[in-house]
This record gives sequence, structure tokens and C-alpha cells, in this order.
Amino acid sequence: MHARSGAVALNVVTGALDADPRTRDVDVAFARTTGELAAKIAAGSADVLLVLWSFYSTDFSAACLDLARVRALSPAGARVVHVAGGVHATAEPLATLRGGFDLVALGEGEHTVVELVLAFRDGGAPHALRGTAHLDGAGRLVSHGPGERVALDDHPPFNARHHMWNAIEVTRGCVYACSFCQTPYMFKARFRHRSVENVRGHVALMARHGARFVRFLTPTSLSYGSTGTEPDLAAVDALLAAVREAIGAHAKIFFGTFPSEIRPEHVTDEALRILARWVDNRTLVIGGQSGSERVLAATRRGHGVDDVVRAVERAVAHGFQPDVDFLLGVPGETSEDRRLSTALASRLVDMGARIHTHAFMPLPGTPLRDGVPEPLEPSTVAAMTQLEGRGRAYGKWRTQLLTAAELVRARRDRATEVR
Repeated sequence: MHARSGAVALNVVTGALDADPRTRDVDVAFARTTGELAAKIAAGSADVLLVLWSFYSTDFSAACLDLARVRALSPAGARVVHVAGGVHATAEPLATLRGGFDLVALGEGEHTVVELVLAFRDGGAPHALRGTAHLDGAGRLVSHGPGERVALDDHPPFNARHHMWNAIEVTRGCVYACSFCQTPYMFKARFRHRSVENVRGHVALMARHGARFVRFLTPTSLSYGSTGTEPDLAAVDALLAAVREAIGAHAKIFFGTFPSEIRPEHVTDEALRILARWVDNRTLVIGGQSGSERVLAATRRGHGVDDVVRAVERAVAHGFQPDVDFLLGVPGETSEDRRLSTALASRLVDMGARIHTHAFMPLPGTPLRDGVPEPLEPSTVAAMTQLEGRGRAYGKWRTQLLTAAELVRARRDRATEVR
């Protein structure tokens, strides 16, 4: 089901099927709507049809509704197994299975999807595989633990056979372990990097297929090649030089912008000179998150307010447009903390930045999964709205407030069921 937030993950796991000689001949079809998926199920001729789903927590309810529609539209008697993977399914396997899915793929999916296909095709025991979970006859969760952690070089970053191109994942995992982020808790708080030569080869493949731009997926772009909190700028320079060679002089390289943001303390003059040499984006997305030192410490950000101010100052001086992420409504945040954030946002705008505003959401699998968002007072809403009216702020924070409330309600409903 090639829709919503899980499309990139599905490109990667179906690409893993192509990379393994045992599953290279497996037919894969992509559907973007429930009607299209039901039609492909009806037309399927295999003994077993695996339907792969992936979604973020914000899309879980919609995915469950889509699944129900697909089941209603699918022909009776078809042997179809609906498998859900991704960060939400990994963090909430019981709720995901109760939402109607037959199997959950836990953790990283490249190895798991290959083993699932082999088990179903060759008469194995798919429900006993490592990296999966299911419900037993009494509706209890049976989990076999997370899937095997992979080396990025062992698997393609997209599905080339079906021309499903996406941002190339160059780093998986994150050493910073911010308390509101799912990434380090699914992939562990350490970095795994795709090698320069591996990236070069995949970019060259994209170029041969006519790609005119390339983007990268990483939790912190200037951490490429590093094992800790200190950037390895020589590795970043080598990566971008290789990408430019592979993609060609006239194609575009986007790095340090979505989905490869930059930590503020990494924004140095040397780093900016490297970026200016290779990249085509003039916008840099910088993770500021709060104007309160107390909130930054409580959420384990690992930087201070002064780092954010210096990052904006340096980025502007080097000709970049800094877009600074702010996160409002974190549990325990006070009205004074938000006043400090809106004051910092106004200061950064005066320096030449734009503000990318987010509302806190209690994402499953994070230390703050059980947190209740702090309400935003009228003064905070007015400050953000005023910056938006000037064209100096943007973001889906209003929608995220609604999503956060839905996540809290769902958590309370599950707790009630357990009792």
C-alpha cells in the first residue's frame, strides 16, 4: 500500500527483495488507493498475497480505515496476509494487530521481509520468524523480537526495478536520543552510515535513469561519517564531492534541508563553506526546538539557545536562509518557557530566519509517549500567527494539535481495554 508516510520505507524493503537472489523473481505491485489495492488483490494469482503497509503514528487511524475498506472490497477466499511495519507498528504492535493487521514487522524490515517471503513461498513458519509479532487464538500478543539490524551498504536505498526513487538514507540511528523523537528508539542511539562508494553507485544509477536532483535521509546531516557528537566534516565533504561527480554538474543536490536537517551546534564556518561548495539548496533546516534552556535540557537536545542564535547568524552570513524548527507544548513546558520560545523566534526572524513551527505529539516508542501536551495559551498562538502573517513562519502545528489529542485519546482507550 504505497501511500502516506510509509512510501519510502516500502521502497526500501521491496528493494531488499530485489537485492537478494532468493527473492529477486518475486512479483511486486504498488497501489496508491484502497480501490487499486483491492483490484490488485482480486487479480493476483499467487497462492499467498502479502500486502505490505508502513505508516507513522500520525497515520495509524487512517491506515486502519484503509485496511477495513480493502478487506471489504477484496474477494472472499483470497489468501491475503496484511503485514504492517514501521515506527508505529514497532512501538505499538498489540494496537496495530488489533487494528486488523495479520502480522507486524518489528524494527528494521529489510531482512524480515525477505524471510517472510521465503517462509510463505517455501512452506516455512512465517509466524515464528524473528522480527515479527502476531495475535494468538486468545488475542494475546506473541512477539519474536525486533528484526535483524542491517548494514546500509547491504541493501539499496530505493526500488530501482520499479523506478521508485526517494531520498537516499545515508545515516540510520542517532546518538542524541531526544526524548520526543522515535528515530533513536527504533534504530538505537548510535550512527550507522552508508559508505561514500555505495552512495556514489546509487546516485549514478539514478542519473542513468534521468534523475535531475538527489536528496538525503539522515537524522542529522553533518553527523555523516561520525561515531559521536563531533562532526566529521572531511567525510561530509567526501560524500558531497562523490555525489556531485555521480549526478553531474547540472543536477541539483539538496543536503541540510528536509529530510536531512542540521543540528545548530554543527553550523560552523567550515561546515557552511563545504555546503556552499556542493549543494544547491539555499535553505538550511536547523533544529532549534525551544528558546528555554530548561526545556532543551529536559528533552535531551544536547545544545543551548546560544547555539541556535550563532547557527542563524553564521548561516545568514554565508548566504543561506535558515529555517529553524520550534516544538511547542512539550509536557512540563510552562507558559514562561513558551514566552522564551516566541521571543527567540521573533529575534531569529529579525536576523533573517524563518520559523518552522511544530506542536508536540506523544509518539509511541519515545520516553514522552505517555506525556500529555501542554495547551498553548492565546499569546503563543497569536505570536506564531503574527509571524505566519508576515511570511516568516510556517508549519502544520494546528493539525498536529489535533493529532496529539487523538494519540492521547487512543492511549487512554487502550488503557481502559486493559483494565
